[in-house]
Amino acid sequence: MDPIVVHGAEWTVKELFVYPNEFIYWAIQIVLYPYMTGLVAGAFVLSSMYHVFGQQDLKELARFSLVFSLALLPVATMPLLLHLQQPFRAIHVLFTPHFTSAISAFGIVFSTYGLLVISEIWFVYRRYFVERVNGLEGVPGAGLKRGLYKVLAMGAYDISEEAIAKDKKAVKILAAFGIPIACFLHGYAGFIFGSVKANALWMSPLMPVIFIMSAVVSGIALCMLTYILIMEWRKFQRRRHAGESGARQIAGTEQEVISKASRYLLGFLVAAISLELLDLIFRGYTAMKSWDILRSVMYGKDFANIFIYQYGLGNLVPFILLLIPGTSIRRTAVALVLVLFGVFMMRWNVVIGGQAFSLSFAGYMHYHMPIIPHDLATFKEGLPGALLVAVTPFVLFWAINRVVPSLGRD
Repeated sequence: MDPIVVHGAEWTVKELFVYPNEFIYWAIQIVLYPYMTGLVAGAFVLSSMYHVFGQQDLKELARFSLVFSLALLPVATMPLLLHLQQPFRAIHVLFTPHFTSAISAFGIVFSTYGLLVISEIWFVYRRYFVERVNGLEGVPGAGLKRGLYKVLAMGAYDISEEAIAKDKKAVKILAAFGIPIACFLHGYAGFIFGSVKANALWMSPLMPVIFIMSAVVSGIALCMLTYILIMEWRKFQRRRHAGESGARQIAGTEQEVISKASRYLLGFLVAAISLELLDLIFRGYTAMKSWDILRSVMYGKDFANIFIYQYGLGNLVPFILLLIPGTSIRRTAVALVLVLFGVFMMRWNVVIGGQAFSLSFAGYMHYHMPIIPHDLATFKEGLPGALLVAVTPFVLFWAINRVVPSLGRD
């Protein structure tokens, strides 16, 4: 009879005195779960800054980030489904909702947020749907596409100025309601970690706020980086067909949008760094009973992950790059990649670092992510599973963008 392999045993390395039943149960998928939900919330907040607060300089990015938020939304649940041993039972959370369970509350908030994003996109693109229905009438071979847009229009063909004004008002209302829902969607992940009294690294009232602020930072950074990549590709295409003058026109628009968005990213980045440092100082000042083991993890075992990768490369370096006058597209792109890396390392240090020490306070555990899988578990909790989650939103964004273009077509 084959021995039973405990979940987590294959990627957990133990050091000193660790209880026999202790392993790194929450691996890369649980790192990606708050990371992906944070990207969803951050992208929506960036979109709402134009629709709700009237930030006209973000108008170009608003529609783009709204569509990108929709592409990210289904992927937010993928890490959980890949992590579960019985993923087909996950639907029970939606069928049996109650407010005494945090994960059940997530199901309710996630469903509400999904409906809100879809509704907002419909109001934003309703005029476009109607114009496509009228424009494709009588076009040979366009019957299927015209039928799709007729379904999306849902019979609302009035595109008069009065009707469009009502659409804009509806978008503003939905975006205003969506901001707290998006923040709660991600703040709930911080709430789950911060409410675990058995884990000294996670138990902090600041955890939900830190998660929300870093989520806004990562969402804005990903939208800006994706926008840059799309515009750079368009410049390449325009240079091939229309010469240098066409590419220069796109470059001017790109530089203006990214320059304005960078100022907002910088403000949220300052707030996120301040909260994380405040939490670190608070832990050191209070010095609870578990502080000795926490200090050995933070300033010893995970020193490079926390202070070099997260705070150094992920926070300080991009902060300096964005603060230096005369920001270029290339320098901004490097800063955005580092910001995304820094937020990822924050999630890694919370999830993996929180499991790095034994409850005996006399031992440590280390997570070695499987690179080459040899079974389903090592596929899901290894590099292939992480890459699957990372690539999926871009595939969905490409598909959605074919129907509802987030940026004007050339």
